[in-house]
Parts: sequence; C-alpha cells; structure tokens
Amino acid sequence: MKCLICRQAEIVDGLTSITFERDEFRLVINNVPAQICPACGEAIMNEDVANRLLNKAEEAALEGILEDIRNYEG
Repeated sequence: MKCLICRQAEIVDGLTSITFERDEFRLVINNVPAQICPACGEAIMNEDVANRLLNKAEEAALEGILEDIRNYEG
C-alpha cells in the first residue's frame, strides 16, 4: 500500500517511537510495531496497538509520572 501522506513509497513493517505530551507529562514508548513509509517516515499503527498505547499513557499519567521512557509490550 502506498503512503497516505506522501504517496511516494510503499509502506513497510517496522518499529517506531511514539511520544505523548500533556502539560508537564511526557511519555516516550519505543519499539512500537507499525507500518512505516521509508520516504517520509510516517508511521501507521493498527487500532489494537493504538488503544494499548493510549491506555499505557493514561495509566502513567494517573500514576503521577511526569517523564518516562518505556518499551512497547504487546
């Protein structure tokens, strides 16, 4: 499938990092499975992965964590 953003290349399976920021809260999650465009770097993840990331970010914020770096655990 061609990249929806740049339409220059076929997306490929890979890993990316996602950053969540709100006020003083910052969470970086590395090694997130996604489909990535080699031309522009756009990363597209499936709904299950996206929901897990959002839940992890919300849990971290509720724990009072201000800044953290984690690896994705699927």
